[in-house]
Amino acid sequence: MEPFASVPEQPEAKRLLQAALAEGPAHAYLFHGPPGVGKTTAAFAFAAVLLGDERRVLARAHPDLYVLEPLGEMIRIDDIRALRHDLHLRPFEGERRVYLVLAADRLNEDAADALLKDLEEPPAYAVVVLVASELGALPPTIVSRCQLVPFRRLSEPAVRAWIAAEAPDRGEDEVRALARAAAGRLDRARRLLDPEAVARRDALVAIARATYLEPEFDPGAAAATLLSGASERGREAREREAAAVEALDLPAREAELRLRRAQRGAEREELLATLEGLEAWYRDLVVVSAGAETVAVHADRLEALREDAARVSAEAAVVAAEAVRETWRALEEFNLNTPLALEALFVRLGRELRAGLPASARTVF
Repeated sequence: MEPFASVPEQPEAKRLLQAALAEGPAHAYLFHGPPGVGKTTAAFAFAAVLLGDERRVLARAHPDLYVLEPLGEMIRIDDIRALRHDLHLRPFEGERRVYLVLAADRLNEDAADALLKDLEEPPAYAVVVLVASELGALPPTIVSRCQLVPFRRLSEPAVRAWIAAEAPDRGEDEVRALARAAAGRLDRARRLLDPEAVARRDALVAIARATYLEPEFDPGAAAATLLSGASERGREAREREAAAVEALDLPAREAELRLRRAQRGAEREELLATLEGLEAWYRDLVVVSAGAETVAVHADRLEALREDAARVSAEAAVVAAEAVRETWRALEEFNLNTPLALEALFVRLGRELRAGLPASARTVF
């Protein structure tokens, strides 16, 4: 069976990895590209071939597999020190040990410096695979010591095919709208298929519109709604991980770390995805105003977008989209007070978007 069959598209990445398997792996790789396009799936598939045991690798139970991912907002130096200690252990079963560093773009400065030393002189039996969504967040010295494996956003037909296979009961128009909203990412498509996610998306669109439609719009309440959705996703992820952990004989501390990591990771992903959806709504107002409805992300909400685009100036919508993007970047890169950052964002959105409305429809925040 083709080892990367579970990864849709990505011809360049697959070509590079197939060559590595045929010729013998390098000491370090960096899988980079947007979230939700198959990087982590490919990393585990690569490790499975290198270690020769897909079942145990996918269960994270192989003794020669080491998986490091952030607990909370970043990967810290203590995490890299633990990896370094393991790095100098000989393989337990075969000829190699494989180290997967997930979300490597969340290494803090000290951790990145420590990892660099291991990448400069790794043991001959070690293969280190870094997985990152943002190359710019990694020091150039780390990037230069890795073989780069690029991943791209998936085509809309590929996302449509995935959704149709996962949800055969969905109609063609709904599948097309969901694929457009997923924007080339299967993680987002999976989230959109979740019945609970449908309610969260409805709430998000309601908040996006309320910033300019409701005279009594409450920025604090809007921020709380987004945080509640992220918390809900975190609880769901913790419950799923708890079911997986039950099947493994793990020490209590390691089991709890996995649960916390799953919960915090899901909360963070949901919050960032929610901000991307909010940004997309304001950008959709711009494209609908310009008569380019076919490229709208929220393609299933065109009636509401047409109505709102007649009220809100395109210039204000552009500013609003950029404000959301700025907050996304800040939450991605810095350890901010999230509730305050979100409330400040909604205060700004209310001001910018209501500035061009009739005086009777404005509220001063």
